[in-house]
Amino acid sequence: MKYMQDNNPYQAGIGANIQSAALADEWERTTFIRRTYTHLLGAIGVFVFLETLIFTMVPEATLDNMMRTMMGGRWNWLIVLGAFMVVSWVARSWAQSSASASMQYLGLGAYIVAEAVIFVPLLYIAQKFAPGAIQAAGIMTAVVFTGLTAVVLTTKADFSWMGKYLALAGIAALGLIICGCFFQGLPLGMWFSGAMVVLAAGYILYDTSNVLHHYRTNQHVAASLALFASVALLFWYILQILISLSGRD
Repeated sequence: MKYMQDNNPYQAGIGANIQSAALADEWERTTFIRRTYTHLLGAIGVFVFLETLIFTMVPEATLDNMMRTMMGGRWNWLIVLGAFMVVSWVARSWAQSSASASMQYLGLGAYIVAEAVIFVPLLYIAQKFAPGAIQAAGIMTAVVFTGLTAVVLTTKADFSWMGKYLALAGIAALGLIICGCFFQGLPLGMWFSGAMVVLAAGYILYDTSNVLHHYRTNQHVAASLALFASVALLFWYILQILISLSGRD
């Protein structure tokens, strides 16, 4: 899940003497882009592996208790969401660190684990009440992500101007989620999930254009983390829509 993002993650102190991918020579730029998307695929693979491991090794009764504990009350979910945001902030800071490559990978790994944990209740509900929804959501996410990526790569448009608007929209979305926890009658249903899918699509355009134009050529770990967060957000709300369509809110 991804509600807020640093407006200029590529301006972190990672090799200030290294130029951005847009100004690098063709070999460096191509290598950076290849590394970024290889790490993104690796992050998705690790995420899928962790979820498969959890749902294979953990008894169903334990998963049910975990789901009820995390989502069983407004305070519980707020605590989970708050903890995720803290871990997300720390992980991003590590991934953008100039201290060492190991610190960057530790940040990416921490973020993947946090996403895997917070996804468990939603995946459990989908598995139990909406058979096939997980696979369908995965395919739809892949199609949308591929299409948006192709738009940026072919047009080479710079969508970095969207950063401040996406940040404001993310803050507004987070506010609505918090209000929804406090006021149970607040209708955060299909319309909200649809709006969040649009927001996730905007983040994908923004992050992909940053890969082309603004990240430095040694920031492939930070770039892959940003893309992974956007993909996870898109998958989360597409899956929520499919669950809702199956009759389970």
